[in-house]
Amino acid sequence: MFLDGQFVLEIIDSVADYAALMKEIFDFELLRKFLGGEFRILIDAMSGVMGPYAKRIFCEELGAPVESVIRSEPLENFGGGHPDPNLTYAADLVNVLRKGEHDFGAAFDGDGDRNMILGRGGFFVNPSDSLAVIAAHSQSIPYFKRTGMKGMARSMPTSGASTAWRSETVSRSTKFRLVG
Repeated sequence: MFLDGQFVLEIIDSVADYAALMKEIFDFELLRKFLGGEFRILIDAMSGVMGPYAKRIFCEELGAPVESVIRSEPLENFGGGHPDPNLTYAADLVNVLRKGEHDFGAAFDGDGDRNMILGRGGFFVNPSDSLAVIAAHSQSIPYFKRTGMKGMARSMPTSGASTAWRSETVSRSTKFRLVG
């Protein structure tokens, strides 16, 4: 940015900006109460960029214990691991969830644009199903309650859920845009 002919560099706190955005989308007070009970989570940032975001949101904002977020420090070459959140490369997380001490697990890839969701006992929730859950319960998410869900991005892993949701939505005569 230029100001009075001088180049000005503005340093922002992207973690704070992201947390603020998430607070506009989700009900943090309700989530904080939920996580303050018996529900235990384990989030694996896989030594990628999502570590500081996960720590800030899950631990600082939502009150989850600090040990709820693992491999949260972004490392060069992801600490020697492969940053792909799947049953193979996040097997450590799967094995911990299989012990039954946690109710929910998630892993993020290196740059934070993909994730893997696990339920109690290490139950794998495929991307199509996780998207379908969001779509089916969109009116429970404050942002979508205010704006409505106008569409969703469709990819190979999520195509089945988005196609099914689109068909149901169109049959209810609601405007919907499918991208993909």
